[in-house]
Amino acid sequence: MMKKLFPKLFLALALTICTSVNGQVTDVQLAQIDSLFLKWNRPNHPGGAIAIMQGDDVVFSKAYGLASMEYLVPNTTGTRFNVASVSKQFSALGIVKLHLAGKLSIDDTIDKYMDWLPPYGSKVTIRHMLHHTSGLRSLHTLFSLAGWRGDDTRTNTDLDRIIAKQTELNFEPGSEYMYCNTGYMFLANIIEKVTGTSFVDYMADEVFAPLGMDDTYVEAEYDRVVPNNATSYDKTQDGFVRAVEYWGYVGSGNMHTTTKDLLTYLKNYYDPLPGWKAAFDKMQTLDLLNDGSFNQYAFGVNVDELYGKKRVGHGGSIGGFRSNVAVFPNDKTSIAIITNFSNSGPSSLSNKIAKILFGETSPYKNIDVAQIPKKKMESYSGTYWDGETYRENKVFISGDTLLLGGTSFLPIKNDVFTAVQSGNDAKIKFKNGSMIYYPKSGKPKVFSKLVNEELSTALAEEYVGTYFSPEIETAYTIHFEDGELYAHHIRHGKIVLHQKKKDLLEGNHVLSHIRFLREDGEIKGAHISNNRVRNLWFTKTE
Repeated sequence: MMKKLFPKLFLALALTICTSVNGQVTDVQLAQIDSLFLKWNRPNHPGGAIAIMQGDDVVFSKAYGLASMEYLVPNTTGTRFNVASVSKQFSALGIVKLHLAGKLSIDDTIDKYMDWLPPYGSKVTIRHMLHHTSGLRSLHTLFSLAGWRGDDTRTNTDLDRIIAKQTELNFEPGSEYMYCNTGYMFLANIIEKVTGTSFVDYMADEVFAPLGMDDTYVEAEYDRVVPNNATSYDKTQDGFVRAVEYWGYVGSGNMHTTTKDLLTYLKNYYDPLPGWKAAFDKMQTLDLLNDGSFNQYAFGVNVDELYGKKRVGHGGSIGGFRSNVAVFPNDKTSIAIITNFSNSGPSSLSNKIAKILFGETSPYKNIDVAQIPKKKMESYSGTYWDGETYRENKVFISGDTLLLGGTSFLPIKNDVFTAVQSGNDAKIKFKNGSMIYYPKSGKPKVFSKLVNEELSTALAEEYVGTYFSPEIETAYTIHFEDGELYAHHIRHGKIVLHQKKKDLLEGNHVLSHIRFLREDGEIKGAHISNNRVRNLWFTKTE
């Protein structure tokens, strides 16, 4: 049974900026940080709460904007927000605690705890799920293919039911990184199996209470009324609309908390409570992918660098809530930003705060730029396609600079480019007409230059038919009418399709890509993919 939480009432409308007793942050810096958020204090505008800790001291804590636009209730520093995927590190910590106590091993395969899984459960380990390298198909995109819309409730039970019917993984476990809510929801299953108690109660008793997080809880019932929670909103061209969080699942999200509790938790990365050091060290474990590629995702947190300083952090998004936490353990500095509107941008704001705190550093590397003939440089431009991951990249050339996905690259030798930004080790290599992308984190990806092929009427008519997937118990029909190719689903309606090349169609976020399979020239079915679901099989039934 879920514990009922009776929160303290916070009477103050906002806590004023607090300066550190040891003068770590200047008044000028505090004013600069405050100025980043003052626009949230406009009339009829949601906002959030921001807090910063250095050492033992909270050096900044302030709330902005409205917690409820309907009732004009302001946010306070004690207002709770749904922090969405920031929750993942707490689920990971719950697993780590059981691992250190010898009650499970993170190298156990998950079929040990969930014997209803298909055979691939014997390949996936808890460690894989912690690192997002499991290959499991992810919750939201899988449900979307099955016909669920954004305003449909989804729970852990719904996930278990649909995952039990999956016959394949997205990729071999450990071979690549792909963010996956499913894995973290399964952590909740495992904790409940091992402890014999609900995930909600386990987290309350074994994680939040021992860490002193008195105003934090996991919410498994999205429509439950709990006082002192902010309401979330989406920004539109005409103002704001209510953003309902229909997702009643746990493990990968739906933790509600305050900035005070988040700072209390983050401090453990540089000054752990007695008995917690081994757990927080373990949380930062980084494992290489199967091919030796680097993966910066540890146990529910990214471990990277910003301005040359080690950073441990994560962001979150659900409904209109947005959140970001970052701790710089070597500098004993933590930043927590939790907001209740969708375009608040807490990640970039956290980076701006770090820049104010740590000072100006050069955003660029010192690069010995190779001289590449103009004609050769121009030959690199174009659209590139990765048929394994269904990713498309457009390359633009401007002088000696190559632009890819908002990142600038410069040539360091013939056919090899490096990212210009400090801290970004990404490289690009061109070879035999292909582009090989070596990301900062993750395995290399090979892209071939893509030339879109015009869809002929004869080919379009071959695609027409009904396609059914027993793994999600749903069907899509493909039509060709008045020169337009489209798919139809009873819940999603009409989805316009375009041909990228023969037997490969592109749609929207539901049906991102449809790749047809032929036998003796006749289409037998299609593999459909959409972001975090790859190659889900649909048989052509007519």
